Amino acid sequence: MKALTNQEVEQFLTENLSDWTFDENTIIRDFKFKTFVEAFSFMTAVAFEAEKMNHHPDWSNSYNKVSVALTNHEAKGVTQLDFDLAGKIDRIFKKYSQ
Repeated sequence: MKALTNQEVEQFLTENLSDWTFDENTIIRDFKFKTFVEAFSFMTAVAFEAEKMNHHPDWSNSYNKVSVALTNHEAKGVTQLDFDLAGKIDRIFKKYSQ
């Protein structure tokens, strides 16, 4: 899979994933939850989706916060696969923010 250009990434984020930012060949988003259990539950749901896609995020968790970074290490940049996973992550997060 080929990495997208910086311009392609920025345009896609603006049009489709406005809560994500682009930095050094990676798209990034921070999520905040009411509790640690909600944050961990979110991470578990994302893990199942990531495993289905065979595309795994770089992420961290501190109490009620989860930081997610997506890039394709083989392509050395952001690919459509990163956008697809980011979209799934956003849909999962919506279940927690209602």
